[in-house]
This record gives sequence, C-alpha cells and structure tokens, in this order.
Amino acid sequence: MKHISIIVPKGEAILNSIEGPYKLFRQVNSFLEERGQRPLFRVQLVGLSREAHYYENVFSIHPELIVSDSFQTDLIIIPAIHGDLQKAVAMNQDFIPWMIRQHNAGAELASLCVGAFLLASTGLLNGRKCATHWMFANEFRKMYPAVNLVAEKIITDEHGIYSSGGAYSFLNLILYLVEKYAGRQTAILCSKVFEIEIERGSQSPFTIFLGQKDHEDDAIKTIQAFIEKNFQQKITVDQLASMLALSRRNLERRFKKATANTVVEYIQRVKIEAAKMSFESSRENVNEVMYNVGYNDTKAFRIIFKRITGLSPVQYRNKYNKELMN
Repeated sequence: MKHISIIVPKGEAILNSIEGPYKLFRQVNSFLEERGQRPLFRVQLVGLSREAHYYENVFSIHPELIVSDSFQTDLIIIPAIHGDLQKAVAMNQDFIPWMIRQHNAGAELASLCVGAFLLASTGLLNGRKCATHWMFANEFRKMYPAVNLVAEKIITDEHGIYSSGGAYSFLNLILYLVEKYAGRQTAILCSKVFEIEIERGSQSPFTIFLGQKDHEDDAIKTIQAFIEKNFQQKITVDQLASMLALSRRNLERRFKKATANTVVEYIQRVKIEAAKMSFESSRENVNEVMYNVGYNDTKAFRIIFKRITGLSPVQYRNKYNKELMN
C-alpha cells in the first residue's frame, strides 16, 4: 500500500487543495474494493502540530500525523498556501527539513498551485521545471530564480517531483498520479465520475497578461506604458531605445531583467491580450480583430496567438464569446 501524506499548512490555505486530493485518492480505493481488489492508498493528513487548523474561520482540519512522528511516506502532497506568500512560506518552514528527509529516503513530492512556493523553498526544484498559478509567475521567478518556471504548463514531472498549474488544475495532476499508480482505466473512471477534463496540458487559454510592473526601473515602466497605449501601431525596439537614448542592447537587457520578457515578447503579449478581449466581447471576425491590434500578416497573427494562448483565434472566440453560443 502506498502511503500519501497531505500537508496541513499553518496560516491560510486553499481548502479544496487539501480536501480534493484526499477525496480522489480515497475514491480510487473504493473503486478497487468494488472490483474485489485491495485498496492502494493510505491517505493521511500531516501537520506541524496535532492541533486543529482552522481555514476561513469556518472549516477545521485535524492532522493525523505530525512531522516529528516516526514514519516513512511515499508521496507528499503540498496544497496551495494563501495570502502573503513570503510570510506563508516562512510560517511553514518547519515542513522543509521533513520534506527533504522524506525525499532523500525515496518519497515523491507534488505541489498544487502556489504550493510550489513551499516546494521551491526546499531547494529540490533548483534547475528543474515547475508550474504554478499564472497570476503568481512573476513573484515566483523573483523568489526562486534558480527554478525553471514553465508558467503555461498544467503538470510537470521531474523525476518524482511534480507540480501543477493554478486553481482547480491541481485535479489534473492528481489524475496524472492516479494513472501512474493505479493505471489508465482507473484514471479515466475518476475523470468521468468527478467530471474532470483529462489530458489538459496547458493553462495558457486561461492566462491574462498583466505585465510585470513590480520593479523599480522607471524608464522601463515608461516604455511599458507606451507599448500598452500604442499597441495598434507598429512599434520597433530601435524606436523605443531612441526614446530613452539607450542602445538597443542596453534596452533589451534592462527590459528583460525588469519584466521577464523581451521587448518583442511584451509587444506581442499586449497585442494578443487586446485581441482576446475583442474575441470575448465582440462579433468582429478574425481579420478585423487582427487589424485592430496592429497585425497585417494573417499567418503570423495566428501563429503568435496560438503560441501564447494554446488555441487558434477561432477556437478562442468560440470558447469564450457568449454571444456566439446563443
């Protein structure tokens, strides 16, 4: 039987990222027992103390084990912490040596959503890929520059260290683990019973580009504002560099450092974000939207749109435009 430890964090946490894995893994046991097979998982909640933890001032969770107990686990689930993430990580630092010790003894680790911040604080993700909620990608990169954040991914699997994208996409990671441990058919059964879309690999269709303005380079903020105000026009890197009396190379270096995007990537993302909003709220066709956001090459627009969103312009419009559904 595989032992699964679901962490019960101190402070605030997203309750469904504790309850959801607990329910899914235990449901797998029920499916197996209905077939006359032995249960596969022993699922237990692990805390730093045996005291009940209260979330949202309403729900209480009682850890069954604490990290100082003598036990070996096979899989540690790190749920999504909440609030000020730096403070949340600091509040839960005592989980870190336990996680490292368990991993060195053979346990796998899986972070759900912004649980990636706590996982990354172990150092075990350094040089490895990791996913988290797209809204917190910039903050994650600043706190953990040694980790290869793949913000568009739903699931990463790096030799027994797993992570998931944002919010309810943690269910896709749990299905992935169910398939790994219990087989494809059991994962499909869970997918159908819980109505979870299986094989969803990207959170790009859900991403909203907000720009990275949490930096102190005022000159780059000026360039960002100019791009966002004039995205319909043709904007070149040389034009922007001349605005600040900088060399192109110096502008590119400072822009990348401040925003985690190249200048061209930033321009593209601003244009595509505007196109997405048009597809969501208007009846304009693809070509009309394309021209309105400053593209003249249909092929280039489609390629860039799909690379950023994971969907073609038509697929995106059909997915999100309510008027077209009526």
